[in-house]
Amino acid sequence: MSAAVDFLRQRVREGGWPYRLGLIVISLILGTLGGLSLVFLHPFMTIALVVGFVGGLFILRSVQVGLVFLIGVATLFPFGVIPISLGFYPTFLDVALLALFGVWLARLLTRTQEEFLSSPLDGPILIFIILAFSSFVAGTAHAGLTKDIVRHFVEVVLAIALYTVVVNSVSEKKRLKWTVLALILAGFASASIGVLLYFLPRELTVRLLSTLRIFHYPSGWGVLRFIEDNPLLPLRAISTSIDPNVLGGLLILVTSLTAPQLFTERPILKKILVAPILAVMLSCLLLTFSRGAFAGLVAACLFLGTLRYRRLLIVLAVVGLLILILPQTRFYVQHFVAGARVQDLATQMRMGEYKDALTLISRYPWFGVGFGGAPTIDLYIGVSSVYLLMAENMGLVGLSSFLLIMALYFLHGWGARKALASDPEGEAILLGLLAAIAGAMVGGVFDHYFFNLDFPHSVSLFWLYVGLTIATAKTYLPSHEQSS
Repeated sequence: MSAAVDFLRQRVREGGWPYRLGLIVISLILGTLGGLSLVFLHPFMTIALVVGFVGGLFILRSVQVGLVFLIGVATLFPFGVIPISLGFYPTFLDVALLALFGVWLARLLTRTQEEFLSSPLDGPILIFIILAFSSFVAGTAHAGLTKDIVRHFVEVVLAIALYTVVVNSVSEKKRLKWTVLALILAGFASASIGVLLYFLPRELTVRLLSTLRIFHYPSGWGVLRFIEDNPLLPLRAISTSIDPNVLGGLLILVTSLTAPQLFTERPILKKILVAPILAVMLSCLLLTFSRGAFAGLVAACLFLGTLRYRRLLIVLAVVGLLILILPQTRFYVQHFVAGARVQDLATQMRMGEYKDALTLISRYPWFGVGFGGAPTIDLYIGVSSVYLLMAENMGLVGLSSFLLIMALYFLHGWGARKALASDPEGEAILLGLLAAIAGAMVGGVFDHYFFNLDFPHSVSLFWLYVGLTIATAKTYLPSHEQSS
């Protein structure tokens, strides 16, 4: 920033009175617009516009800044809508994705970035995107399209293609560590907000969350979420994610990524900070009462503990024991037992969704029914499982394509992990990313947010992690070891 100010001073000094007059005119215009916005717009909207404008200028100069901005939006403001109608209301996530892709493509076309970097997953991911487009187009034969469906589908496609941008842009250790650090700190901020809002007086929590209504967030007492939507049952943490299960999915990713930093010999963040960050993340995840997210995190920790960090298994056992014996967590245990026995209403409804989804898939098994709607009135699209939802949208062919990508992903990650055994820093980052995706895939059995048109930010984070895993292997390993 100081360099920019010095540059501006020099240009004004050398340019004489035309530059000075121009600067005065620009200042008057910006000051007038700022004053008008404060008078006619909500103060939060004015702040958002200023931050967005300044942030946009930085994004246009750096892909790395664009990635950090995308991470901030996806974790802290995932449903934020810019309250300016363009025939539709764009979201901050839309702006972040489009700006990031625009800057990367511009750098590639102008040769600012020397070359396109290929990766082992390029072909399979391209096939997956083509299959998604094919199912989308085929689905228009029986279901009309709306602007929202088209926009959300484009968002999801961009989110998947984000993998390529990450692999090509995060090509240095410094950039990789900054991106991982941004994920950890943004995840910690989201978890902290979730815990704080949970324990504040409910009236104050409602008032604080309702201030986001100008960005099309829900408002009023309906912002609070309870188990089975019953106010007599425990409150569920939501942070700024609206839905507790969506927050749980975010916490799978960031907690799994952070955990290795507590046990590695060369953490990218001081261990004295890592422990409280993990404690807040875990507390927030428990307060979501998301059983799928908890199962996903346990799977991720078992993955890490089995492969490398044995002490994590001890920590996991202690936490599990405390959950079982502490009086404060008694309802939590009962909630899980009720789900395992299919005794509570939410699980029974989920079983009904699974049955209906299997019926739809059996009728349209190969390429699904698309993303707009089901062909007949006795069927519907929507089920709390990534895999069943993907099979509904894209058929078994599309689901098989995705599973092939994931198989290749873990195969490549396993090879990179063996080669990185002598580099504690790179190994911790790689294993954290691999564990996060493993946890997300387990959580995906019970929830749908990692492949759903309504949650493009979750899809973005998933493919961001996939891209960062491949980028880690490319960054920390010599080229001959990557290919071996």
